[in-house]
Amino acid sequence: MSIIALGLNHRTAPLSVRERVAFTTERMQQALGEMLRLPQVREGAIVSTCNRTEVYAAVGETGEQEVLRWFPETHGLTDAEVRPYLYVHHESEAIRHLLRVSSGLDSLVLGEPQILGQIKTAYAHAGEMRAVGPLLNRLFQHAFSVAKQVRTDTAIGASPVSVAFAAVSLAKQIFGDFNRKTALLIGAGETIELAARHLHSHGIGRMVIANRTIERAHALAEPLGAYAIALSELGEHLHEADIVITATASTLPILGKGAVESALKRRKRRPIFMVDIAVPRDIEPEVGTLEDVYLYTVDDLEQVIDEGRRSRQEAALQAEEIIDTQVGHFVDWWRVQGGVAVIRELRGHAEQVRDEVLERALRELAHGHSAEDTLRHLAHALTNKLMHEPTVALREASQDGRNELALATRRLFDLPHD
Repeated sequence: MSIIALGLNHRTAPLSVRERVAFTTERMQQALGEMLRLPQVREGAIVSTCNRTEVYAAVGETGEQEVLRWFPETHGLTDAEVRPYLYVHHESEAIRHLLRVSSGLDSLVLGEPQILGQIKTAYAHAGEMRAVGPLLNRLFQHAFSVAKQVRTDTAIGASPVSVAFAAVSLAKQIFGDFNRKTALLIGAGETIELAARHLHSHGIGRMVIANRTIERAHALAEPLGAYAIALSELGEHLHEADIVITATASTLPILGKGAVESALKRRKRRPIFMVDIAVPRDIEPEVGTLEDVYLYTVDDLEQVIDEGRRSRQEAALQAEEIIDTQVGHFVDWWRVQGGVAVIRELRGHAEQVRDEVLERALRELAHGHSAEDTLRHLAHALTNKLMHEPTVALREASQDGRNELALATRRLFDLPHD
């Protein structure tokens, strides 16, 4: 049995192709069932996100070709429509691929942590379907452990590489503990959503989300335990904010110098950290001249992001070394399992031969044969039955000039060498 990893991702396929081969949650169960019905597929799991769709499988001799045929067919596509974008990894490279994906080394954003959760979800779906057996179960558990080690032993996720992450990281540097702080987020687009999630994960004490469309603000605020307001209410809440992050599509500034000055007075000069991610700007540049205001723009954050990228690239080199070692550990375990299976089969064969010979000896004793003759016959028959097939194989190998089997036999039975 071998392991394969087969699929496509953001590096190999455009979005138009990735969309067509993605598995919805509802479709996943049916797809796993289809794949497991392929004659040579023993175990399987499917990972499907916006950036990748991958199949991990334990397969027999022709299993790879079966999966290669099934993959486009299950989406109603031809082989020609999919094959140019596919990659297939085997054995240790398939193991390495899963470990790299789980650790965020194969992601669009290097080191992003979301992919690990997505792989855990895929593994859970496969588990519910009983699609993973001893081999893939061990592989996925190993991948989760390695991803945790990479996070713990390297700085792969410590440095900001997105505008939202950079904004929250800077706020963390200024305030340290977020527990008693209030954040005001203006807008409700993707960047604000990411910033809100980062703040929430860092334990922000209170979060207010302001948007022109109050329904959109509510939709973003509710799952995060935040409070939604309309843009028209900004003046009433600005003084509450220790952190302000804004990213709207407005063509005119939303926060002027006067409004911020009024808020500072009500705050009794307690500082405000402000990040203006919008282009054009949401906050008048003059706000940056006020005392007790730390104002950053998207250009300021780009410097932080560049440093973060360099830091993550250095951490990625360390992570690759960890993965190299851990691939070796898994392969070692896998090889041992192959030996265990052979030992189990060999012992089962020997016990079957023993039982057959013993049953015959007991019958002979029951018919009055002497114990000495019966024991001699038992020993002779047991030796012949156990040695017949190995002897034939050794003779044939010697005749063909293949000496490795004879050498292995000497080692197995600790026979003296010539």
